Amino acid sequence: MAFYRACLLFVFLLSSRLASAQLSANYYATTCPRALFTIRAAVHRAVVKEHRMGASLLRLHFHDCFVNGCDASVLLDDTETFTGEKTAGANANSLRGYEVIDSIKSEVENICPGVVSCADILALAARDSVVALGGPSWTVELGRRDSSTTSYSAVASNLPSPFMDLSALISAFANKGFNAQEMVALSGAHSIGQARCLLFRDRIHKESNIDSSFATSLQSNCPITGNNDTLASLDTTSPFFFDNAYFKNLVNNEGLLHSDQQLFNGGSTDSQVNTYATNFATFYEDFANAMIKMGNLSLLTATDGQIRTNCRQKNN
Repeated sequence: MAFYRACLLFVFLLSSRLASAQLSANYYATTCPRALFTIRAAVHRAVVKEHRMGASLLRLHFHDCFVNGCDASVLLDDTETFTGEKTAGANANSLRGYEVIDSIKSEVENICPGVVSCADILALAARDSVVALGGPSWTVELGRRDSSTTSYSAVASNLPSPFMDLSALISAFANKGFNAQEMVALSGAHSIGQARCLLFRDRIHKESNIDSSFATSLQSNCPITGNNDTLASLDTTSPFFFDNAYFKNLVNNEGLLHSDQQLFNGGSTDSQVNTYATNFATFYEDFANAMIKMGNLSLLTATDGQIRTNCRQKNN
């Protein structure tokens, strides 16, 4: 069984490298030279208007890539022939920012019709959101194409859960080719964004590895019953700035989600959390590298897939 899983992982990594070899940072240099500037400006406007949107756009990219690869399938609306990813448990009433992507796509279509994929827009918007909130930049290689299909059931079997223990988290990321250090780095995305009471209620009311004052500060807005959709910041120290405060919070037992605190709970990832808590430059570098790797998951390139003119539906 272990040998079979190792072979599957090898095939996955090989196919990922072959696809990424077809990407290029200058992919749109001649076909749509204003694309990157247009996307960056639109993201900046959206984040200035609502700082939380930066986290939402970053999360869209993550949820897209972890389910059947970075193919913009997460953006597809349900149709009569399939139920997509949007309404699956981990995404329903949770993912947001679709309208911002629609607006960006419309702007890009106006200058270069049928050229820039929705998958590339998601990858660029994630990077530009992090930069807009003070985080690191990285080179986004381009040339992804869009899927014409989506899968409701694939969401539950591919996305890590906020209720997972450390071993399950490590396994979930390993299935995508990430080691534990890369998993911790990617978890630093929780430096920005918010979560619903439904997802952290048990943590603040029932768990013991949590700072008592921190738990108390959250309990009035997230009681033992009700208020499921009340929001709290994943990083209460600097929720709208991409920094390493998230890791400092974990060291102080102030992780909001069960899965957050599992990264610093006497296990194998404690040392990595300590490193990032004390050295933001190392976190920035590792996060950027992990995002580049994530952006290469199971890509459609060349003649595979399509360039959707409307990110919400496949081309006719």
